[in-house]
Amino acid sequence: MSEKQHAAAPGGRPDADRVPRTIEENQATSVEAGEGAERSATFREIFASRQFRALYSASMLSWVGDYLARAAVTALVYQRTHSAWIPAAAFAISYVPWVLGGPVLAAIAERYPYRRVMVYSDLARAAVIAVVAIPGIPVPAMLLLLFVTAMINPPFEAARSALLPRLLEGDKYIQAMVVQNVTGQAAQLAGYLVGASIAVYHPHLALLINACTFVCSAALVGLLVGEHQPGLAPSQRTHLMRETGEGFGLVFGNDVLRAIAILIFTLMLFPTVPEGLAAVWANRLADTPAQAGFDQGLIMAGYPAGFILGGLVIGRALPPPVRRRLVRPLAVLAPLCIAPALLNPPATVVAVLAMSCGFLVAGLFPTANGMFVRALPNAFRARAFGIMQGGVQILQGLSVFACGALANRFALPRVVGLWSVAGVVLMLAAGAWWPSEGRFAAAYKAADVANGEALTVGTAKTAQTAGAVPEQDGTSRMRAVESV
Repeated sequence: MSEKQHAAAPGGRPDADRVPRTIEENQATSVEAGEGAERSATFREIFASRQFRALYSASMLSWVGDYLARAAVTALVYQRTHSAWIPAAAFAISYVPWVLGGPVLAAIAERYPYRRVMVYSDLARAAVIAVVAIPGIPVPAMLLLLFVTAMINPPFEAARSALLPRLLEGDKYIQAMVVQNVTGQAAQLAGYLVGASIAVYHPHLALLINACTFVCSAALVGLLVGEHQPGLAPSQRTHLMRETGEGFGLVFGNDVLRAIAILIFTLMLFPTVPEGLAAVWANRLADTPAQAGFDQGLIMAGYPAGFILGGLVIGRALPPPVRRRLVRPLAVLAPLCIAPALLNPPATVVAVLAMSCGFLVAGLFPTANGMFVRALPNAFRARAFGIMQGGVQILQGLSVFACGALANRFALPRVVGLWSVAGVVLMLAAGAWWPSEGRFAAAYKAADVANGEALTVGTAKTAQTAGAVPEQDGTSRMRAVESV
């Protein structure tokens, strides 16, 4: 995260020439950013960036449209088929690309300017969703088009994730993650509510609204976000599979990145279980169908509501050093919050347990993300995002599937409670391998050196193109990172 912010100059032209000219100058910039990161950034500071405002607004539109469309699609498919599993399959399609090849799809975003990737992705999704909204389209064709739309999500999300650290540094980046995480959860609640309400009468209208949100998102990004250069220069590209493998090698070959990845992957096995099994849990607790529906909504709303509160309270009330020290304790406490499910509590208490877990997860997630990005060379941001997001999606699905399978043979509260107790043990084990502050500092410095070498090589290539200096070898861009 040591790269200077590429602010857009008046008229929308990115100020791409404002980069450090030497490695030493780049490292000095990183030291200043690190010192500034010890002070909590304010929301006013992060929204002072025009490019961030545009990126945030575009993301919010896409999220609301996505969740609105999910509610509409499931309702539309059910109206057409009167089947239970086909609407479920339509809902689950959005997660399939991350399971089948999310890291590879995300690696595409490393090859092209991030703004271009986002704009093209939005326009492509708008076109496909507009076709889905055509009345009378066969259900198999609808599912196929939804799958195509879902395949476009990883490049868009990876480009957005890689671009954000270029716009904001230090604690500004972490606070931006807080804002985006909180907004994402709020968008989920609002999108589902509005989408379900519209879908009862006009599901095709809900899909058209989703297509419009993609068009608006593309306009915001295309007009207000600078043309930041891709992570990989053309001379550094090989092929997608090899570049994806390099991303895996960096994330799991570096002890700091590996420790953060393991902590996050392990943690994601537990918070979504109550939400994923809410329908089963509510029906086993309630006496009437109406009560079961209410209880299901209550349990499902617990985690996102807690996540919103945790992001705002912990993210704003505690200074950055305290938040970094709390990452491991919060990771242990998060599954512990759900362990009282062993006592077979009522739905209201289950919702409170889920909300408490969401509160703690929101307190550690942006900070861990900031530490991860800080130790990550710029050229690997999109690929690393694909690896992390793919792992999170797979593990969340596996955890719900495993607990659901166990709940077919044993009491659901007992399954969830013991699963959470096992989570406490696993989080303690993951925390025991946590690197020292010295290792984190070394990883940050190595990333700075790698970024400085990349900047030096890029400057040399530009000069060589102009006939000023001979070309320099850029193969050493990972040397400093691999030595950590």
